[in-house]
Amino acid sequence: MASSITGASPTVPQRQPSAKEIRLVIAASSAGTIFEWYDFFIYGTLAALIGKAFFPSGNETLELLLVWAGFAVGFGFRPLGAVLFGFLGDRLGRKYTFLVTVTLMGIATAGVGLIPSAATIGIAAPIIVIAFRILQGLALGGEYGGAAIYVAEHAPPEKRGFYTSFIQASVVGGFVLSIAVVAACRAIIPEDEFAAWGWRVPFLLSIALLGISLWMRLKLSESPVFQAMKAAGETAGNPFVESFTYPGNKKRIFVALFGVAGVLTVIWYTAFFYGLSFLRGPMRMDEGVTEVIVLISGLISMSFYIFVGRWSDRVGRKKPIIIGAIATLAFLFPIFWGLGALSNPGLAASARSAPVSVEGSACNYDPFAAKQATDCGRLLSDLTSLGASYELRESAAGAPALVAGTERLTIDGAAPDAARKAAVQEWLEARGYDFTKQRPPLLNLVGIVALLCSLGMLSALTYGSVAALLAEMFPARIRYSSMSIPYHIGAGYLGGFLPLIAGYIVARTGDAYAGLWYAWVVMAFGLLVAWWGIPGGPPRDFEETDPHAPPVSPSLP
Repeated sequence: MASSITGASPTVPQRQPSAKEIRLVIAASSAGTIFEWYDFFIYGTLAALIGKAFFPSGNETLELLLVWAGFAVGFGFRPLGAVLFGFLGDRLGRKYTFLVTVTLMGIATAGVGLIPSAATIGIAAPIIVIAFRILQGLALGGEYGGAAIYVAEHAPPEKRGFYTSFIQASVVGGFVLSIAVVAACRAIIPEDEFAAWGWRVPFLLSIALLGISLWMRLKLSESPVFQAMKAAGETAGNPFVESFTYPGNKKRIFVALFGVAGVLTVIWYTAFFYGLSFLRGPMRMDEGVTEVIVLISGLISMSFYIFVGRWSDRVGRKKPIIIGAIATLAFLFPIFWGLGALSNPGLAASARSAPVSVEGSACNYDPFAAKQATDCGRLLSDLTSLGASYELRESAAGAPALVAGTERLTIDGAAPDAARKAAVQEWLEARGYDFTKQRPPLLNLVGIVALLCSLGMLSALTYGSVAALLAEMFPARIRYSSMSIPYHIGAGYLGGFLPLIAGYIVARTGDAYAGLWYAWVVMAFGLLVAWWGIPGGPPRDFEETDPHAPPVSPSLP
């Protein structure tokens, strides 16, 4: 029997879905979510190769930052997609709205794989890439809310956290699938050919995934909650406007933005994308090895989201999120210190025994500049591209100097870039620094997987119960818009810009761990908001608190 969220009886009784229908709902929604997030994440998984193809500059750091900027652009358009598809979802229905989003995503992703490189069509290449990223962001802005609400509105109240947790696990599944496809392509296609054209194959695979997703989702019927609302004539007239005028909704949106989306998104992207970039970049781990261990860690971590979602059905939605946020603040830096020590022990030991510092004047480093303006800036660029941490010490005018321990190397500013970087690398290697691709021993790899899984658990605690929580926070007539808008603003701006902001901080400071401060600060603020605003106690449906509020829609089942 359906539980009430408003105290008002629906005008038209809701049809209760059968167990078989619910299994199909979960399977189709989860599979579609995996494919759609695969489409979005494959861009970040292949960041280095995309940078060379579409943003060539001769500066690896700049190329990577431009890729992350393109990554962020897609996320920046997610809130607009949430507004557009949230409006359609609340007006026209849940099912057909996320059919549109998955189609748009598949087409845009395959399009990236067909764009000629910048060497062929010049500036048009990055412009077209950004245009496709915008389409992907719009599509993703409508996907999560549609899939999460669709499952929530089919689930019995006592299993809503458990059933919707498959949507959260599917987000990780999309990332895992992107890693798996890239690893498989690398194994099949020779390395030089993969760098030249093989990286396009994972993008083109999106067409096949789109076909499977559409086939599964076309089998679904509309949400019983929406069907009852439509039959009763209780759908929202303007869901976007009502989301901000409905009594109490402004506070709920604020809490959903900073206390829910802000908390979950920074640890998610830190755990998976930043972790992947950290190991492949500053720690210089072999790309194939990195992809395998991230793949294993992601597969293991998917089960954590199911566990947390089910647990939240017993203890409530607030407790796991608060525990996860506090644990993240306590363990984020130690976990990454451990990853650094295990993935590149020689680099960590050399940094302790012979710490690097740079002395010079006008040591201004601009990570977005193709060529630095000063000799000292060029030296900092060399160290950043090598992944060597350093401290900056301003000194009187003169040639910049590199100091490792007690030894000093004066840099020839007139030397060509390649020769200067080679000289810096050789000098540091003679003092114990190892910049070769790392293949850590098995025991270290097991430790890295364990640490990545611990990051996965932190993410699961803050994310596993979120679909159920957001569905329960808002009235059904404006649920699609009300939960999608804050979720995608938080995920789009606080999380989507994380790789770019963290990468910029690392490039400016020379500290491979400094980028974590962005996630830590956002998490700390989000924890305060979550503690204040997320309802505590056992899970409960949306309840009307204002007797003068407009009529509301049928309940979640």
